[in-house]
Amino acid sequence: MTGIMTRGRVADGGNKPVAVIDVGSNSVRLVVFDGAKRVPIPVFNEKVVCGLGRGLDVTGRLHPEGFSMAVQSLQRFAALTDAMGVDDITVFATAAVREAEDGPQFVASVARKCGLAVRPIPGEEEARLSAFGVLAAFPGADGLMVDLGGASVEIVRLRQGVIARQATLAMGPIRSPAAGPDAKQTIVRHLAGLDWLESARGGTFHAVGGAWRALARVHMDHTKYPLLVTHNYVIAGAEARDFSEMIANKSAQSLRKLPGISKKRVESVPFAAYLLKRLIEETGVAKVVFSASGVREGCLFDRLPQAVRDQDPLIAACRDLAWMTGRATADGEALYHWMTPMFPGESEREARLRRAACLLADLEWSEHPDYRVEHALLRILRYPLVGVDHAGRAYMGLAVASRHSRVRKKLHNRFLRRLLDDREAGRARVTGLAMRLGYTVSGGVISLLELTALRREDDDLVLELPDHADVLVGDVVQRRFKALAKALRCTPRVDYIKAAERVSA
Repeated sequence: MTGIMTRGRVADGGNKPVAVIDVGSNSVRLVVFDGAKRVPIPVFNEKVVCGLGRGLDVTGRLHPEGFSMAVQSLQRFAALTDAMGVDDITVFATAAVREAEDGPQFVASVARKCGLAVRPIPGEEEARLSAFGVLAAFPGADGLMVDLGGASVEIVRLRQGVIARQATLAMGPIRSPAAGPDAKQTIVRHLAGLDWLESARGGTFHAVGGAWRALARVHMDHTKYPLLVTHNYVIAGAEARDFSEMIANKSAQSLRKLPGISKKRVESVPFAAYLLKRLIEETGVAKVVFSASGVREGCLFDRLPQAVRDQDPLIAACRDLAWMTGRATADGEALYHWMTPMFPGESEREARLRRAACLLADLEWSEHPDYRVEHALLRILRYPLVGVDHAGRAYMGLAVASRHSRVRKKLHNRFLRRLLDDREAGRARVTGLAMRLGYTVSGGVISLLELTALRREDDDLVLELPDHADVLVGDVVQRRFKALAKALRCTPRVDYIKAAERVSA
């Protein structure tokens, strides 16, 4: 436990919903997750821009209108969570409430009117939890985690998944909304004392915060990127530096015309862009990766037992999704192991993506047959997965789509061509064809595959069946087996094995 106040029981990693309320300097947000587990899925997400921290540097107090709006929003959030039956709620406040002289008054008002216990967390704890949010989505992350909030910036040096250094800086777009001379000087002054930033040279910059995700969306539009998923969106360091400089120098009027920047983000984006530019220059990071996982996800990750934290987030997420959508007879793990002898010499990454795809092989079983291909592809491309880059999403989507039928060229060109090279696309199709064969042979009862085997022997693709099962190898099985062999440039061969021989083998 982090020590953050909660109402109700402590989640045990089950499927009971849990909520996190983040009382930030600019916005107040409620997120209800489907459970405190390795990869929690948001089932409700609402943000209200209150501006609690506006004028804080001048008055030392919370903004009066923001104060009232935040309390009203928290009353609504308390009523919503009660109606949803959520009895496990974590409520924390960041820079504005912890710095303001009337912060204690705000906390007391919320307790009295909303029945919620708000804890203003220290900057060090905010930095740690933000880093935990990144580590939940990027295990073993190495480089920097930088969380840009409204009134503070948390910077953490990560070394192969471990927090090495951290700092909280009292600056942000709500304090200095535009990247003019004063804001730029503020950024330079605050960064000057962090002599350890350069130790991240060559590593990855994990950008956390809505203003930076807005930058990512603008860059996606600028480059005609095929996805609108900002999580795990990657820009090379030098390109991100030049792009940020261009955005930082744009006028508010020009920014309003850019897709991806809401009216409420126009003030904060120049500050975010200039800060990103300066940090890239000072750290020499090789790439910038945008993360949708931050302090709220870090709160839940921090509560999990170490054994659960150590789970592969991609595999855990795919298992959960398969459990919610697949048939009772589906078994992605069995399907994965059944086809593994067909992939000699594959890398660890390739095996992991194939395993994840196998877990989702039955994802679209209930859809209309004419739409299964498109739905499978787009659902996996857009689902809130973590632990996988966009190329990995594309591989999984193409594999599961190919399990139903061939992906149309138009669909492939629109969504996949920029994400997958020909080799990876070929591997994905082969994986999908193997899934298709497995489901055809077994009739969807994947446990029946234990009676069979699929392997590659030099230039032969061998389907091994019990000697009494020849009646099951009808025209459809033969056609799909031949299609798989053709994709592998192999000769298809069916071997019938007696039960005694299989046992002795």
